[in-house]
Amino acid sequence: MKHIIIITGAGKGIGKAIALDFAKASTTYHDFEPHLILVSRTPSDLEAVAVECRALGAATEIIQADIADMAQIDQLVSTTLERHGTIDCLVNNAGVGRFKPFTELTEEDYEYTMATNLKGTFFLTQKVFPVMEEKRAGHIFFITSIAAETAFKSSSLYSMSKFGQKGFIEALRLYAKSCHVRITNVMPGAVYTPMWGEVPEEMKAVMMMPEDISAPLVNAYLLPLRTSVEKLVIRPVGGDINE
Repeated sequence: MKHIIIITGAGKGIGKAIALDFAKASTTYHDFEPHLILVSRTPSDLEAVAVECRALGAATEIIQADIADMAQIDQLVSTTLERHGTIDCLVNNAGVGRFKPFTELTEEDYEYTMATNLKGTFFLTQKVFPVMEEKRAGHIFFITSIAAETAFKSSSLYSMSKFGQKGFIEALRLYAKSCHVRITNVMPGAVYTPMWGEVPEEMKAVMMMPEDISAPLVNAYLLPLRTSVEKLVIRPVGGDINE
């Protein structure tokens, strides 16, 4: 069965791993035919991921879009619906952060963080949800963070945005339950992705890798439709890294 799957922030890190694991699943589950819509701001990253996904047998297309831009959100959803008529899964993975002491954060840092993590995520989901609501099926994932429940000194704005995402998820779930749309909050701890920049090797050794997050997410999607994984909390075995 064909599944139209939108993945934001798909060019790197966790988003890339999710795309590849969905593509790999097509060889394991013979009735699962993922059609991946890979989205990010950087087309060169998307092209590279798309090549890998197609090599694994998954139909894949790319759409360059910045979800902080309302017009680009509209274009992303309308293009997908024009081409495919439906959306089966949305992975809200795109996210940004500025990490420094609270007193050093600027208005520009605030706008940059909230435009993607809150505004973009909210309005993209708002555009997609009615499609799923009408057909009474679908799955929406949010890659939030343990920072949606646990604050860190260097992450005040990031935590603020992720706490906000969690509040939205809980409100959305009230709508989703009545129309059989599954909502999953994925809350990773420290994952080695480009967002961290350069990290010492000893620190990298205790962090998770993107595929540690993507595999459980894909497994949650492939569960029977009667089953909903509401929250996935995934941490390094040694616990939180307070950076």
